[in-house]
Amino acid sequence: MPRITESAIEQLALEKLEALGYRYVYGPAIAVDGEQPERDNYQQVILPGRVKEAIRRINPHAPAVTIEQAFNTIARAGNPDLISSNEAIHNHITNGIEVTYNSKDGERGDKLWLIDFNNIENNEFVVCNQFTVIESNVNKRPDIILFINGLPLVVLELKNPADENATLKKAHTQLTNYYTAIPSLFHYNSFVVASDGLEAKAGTISAAFSRFMAWKTTDGKQEASHLTSQLLTIIDGMLNKATLLELLRHFIVFEKTVHTPLSLGRGIGGEAKITTIETVKKLAAYHQYYAVKKAIISTIRSAGFALPPLEGDGGRSGNQRAGVIWHTQGSGKSLSMVFYTGQLVLSLNNPTIVVITDRNDLDEQLFDTFAASSQLLRQVPVKGDSREELQRLLKVAAGGIIFATIQKFFPEEQQDKYPELSDRKNIVVIADEAHRTQYGFEAKTKYLKDEAGIETGTKISYGFAKHLRDALPHATFIGFTGTR
Repeated sequence: MPRITESAIEQLALEKLEALGYRYVYGPAIAVDGEQPERDNYQQVILPGRVKEAIRRINPHAPAVTIEQAFNTIARAGNPDLISSNEAIHNHITNGIEVTYNSKDGERGDKLWLIDFNNIENNEFVVCNQFTVIESNVNKRPDIILFINGLPLVVLELKNPADENATLKKAHTQLTNYYTAIPSLFHYNSFVVASDGLEAKAGTISAAFSRFMAWKTTDGKQEASHLTSQLLTIIDGMLNKATLLELLRHFIVFEKTVHTPLSLGRGIGGEAKITTIETVKKLAAYHQYYAVKKAIISTIRSAGFALPPLEGDGGRSGNQRAGVIWHTQGSGKSLSMVFYTGQLVLSLNNPTIVVITDRNDLDEQLFDTFAASSQLLRQVPVKGDSREELQRLLKVAAGGIIFATIQKFFPEEQQDKYPELSDRKNIVVIADEAHRTQYGFEAKTKYLKDEAGIETGTKISYGFAKHLRDALPHATFIGFTGTR
C-alpha cells in the first residue's frame, strides 16, 4: 500500500476544488520572479491584476477613476491591528466600496462591488498552492489559498494523517503562527480550515481551537458518512462557490463586547479608568447555515412575497406562519437569530423586525447580542422600553429592528383589545422561546370581584398572542426556541 503523504492530501484537495470550478494556479509561477508574474513582490498578498479586472467586470458602467479608487481602497486597507483590519476589509467585500467622481453635473457618489453576490459565475475562483509570503523578513508558505476575484479569502492548512505527530491541533497552531508572522495575508481572510487529511474543521482568525467546527453535510439534508473524510465533506459542502459566497455575505459576524473599566490608579483628577472593546469574529456552523436558509425562504413565502405560490407549499403562501426553529442548548440560538435577521433585512423590502421575549433578563441578553452584531444587521437595534415607546417605534413607515417583551402587548385596563399599530405586510415578528408565552388566541372569562371579594361581573380576556396579532395583523411570525 502506498504511503500517504502531506503532498498527496494537498493534491487531493486541489483536484476536488478544481472539480468544483476553481481554476488552479501554481504559487511559484505567479510570484514576482515566476514564469507568469502576478505579484509586485513577495509581501503582496492580493493578485492586483485580477482584482482590478473583477472590479471592472462587476461594475461595467463605473468610470475608470472610480475603478482605481476602489482598488486603492482594498489594496491599502490594512492596519497594524489584525482583527480591526479584517473587519474593515470584510465590510468592503460585503457592503461595497463608496467612491466619488466629478461629472458634468458636479461631484457624484457611487458604490462599487468587489464580488458579484447575485451572479456566481461573474466571479473568478482560484485555488493556489505554494504561495510564498515574506513579511518582516519572515518567509511562510501556507498549503492552499482560495482567491475570489484576486482576494485571498480562505486558507487551508493540511497535515499528514499518517504522521501521528501531525494532528489537527498542530494544523491550527500553524495557522495561529501565520497570523503573527504574515498578518497581511489574514487581513483579507474570511475563514481558515485546519485538516489532517481525515478530520477537518473551520474557524476564524479570532477563534480558539475549541471553536473550530466540522461541516457535517454536503446538502443540508443528511450528515455525511463517518467513513468519508471530513476534508472532502468540508470542500464539497462549505467551499463550493454558492455556499462560500453566502457564508461571506450573510454568515460572518464581528461581535463586540465592552469590558468593565479597569482601574489605572488615582491621579490628580481622581481614579482613572479605561474601557476596552473586544471584537470576536464568528462564523456560522453548518446547522445554523441550513436552518437560516430554510427560514428565510419560509418567511418570504409566508409573508406572501413569493408569488405565484410555490408548488407543493401546502397553502402556506401568505399564511403569516414562517415556522419554528428548534435548537439544543448551547447550539447558538441567539446567533442564528442574528444571521436570520441580517439576511432578512436584505431579502425583504426594508422590513420592520420585532424581536419578542418573555423576560426582561432575556430581552437584555438578546438585545446585547444583536447590538454587538450591528455590522451584519446593517443597522442598530432599538428597545421599546415602555408601551408608549414601543407603539411609537412600530408606527414608523418601514425599517428597524425593535426589541420588546411580550407583556407590553397587553391592552390598557379600559381597552377591549390592543390597538392596531401597523397594517404592513413586511413586518416579521421573531418570538424567542416561542414555546412559553407566545400563545393564547382563545377567549377566557375573567370573574371580577370588589374589595370585599364579592363577584361583581365578568370580563372576556385573551392571551398575548391575540393582542400581538391585533397590533400587527399582517405581520409574519417565526419562533426560535431551544431544549436541553
